[in-house]
Amino acid sequence: MKLGLVASLTLAAGILMIGFPLAAHHGNVAYDTSKAVILKGATVTKFVWANPHVFIMFDAKNDKGDVLHWAGEAGSPSALGPLGWSSSTLQPGDVITVYIYQSKTGNPVGRLNRIVLADGTVLKDSALGYRDE
Repeated sequence: MKLGLVASLTLAAGILMIGFPLAAHHGNVAYDTSKAVILKGATVTKFVWANPHVFIMFDAKNDKGDVLHWAGEAGSPSALGPLGWSSSTLQPGDVITVYIYQSKTGNPVGRLNRIVLADGTVLKDSALGYRDE
């Protein structure tokens, strides 16, 4: 009986130790999720359709007209597929509108809210709980 209790407590502690880093990895504390930044006329430079997260690299002008090289993180391919995304959704050179929760550091990186393709198709991200901005 004593051995069973020790084994159960050890297992519980192990599960907790694994769970905390996973929760931190999937947290969004690094992004300002209070309001999406809207980047119109962004040009896709790279589209990475891979686990654990899809990435879009794109160029967009800031308010001063300077071109910034952005990186946007989205959910996994398995989460985005049912929302209409695929490995061929974007190609370098495509012009899109990006709604993104920017890094709190102000760097040109963030978590996607959604993108709008040139034909008007809206593709939502899966992870932060899409909401209209």
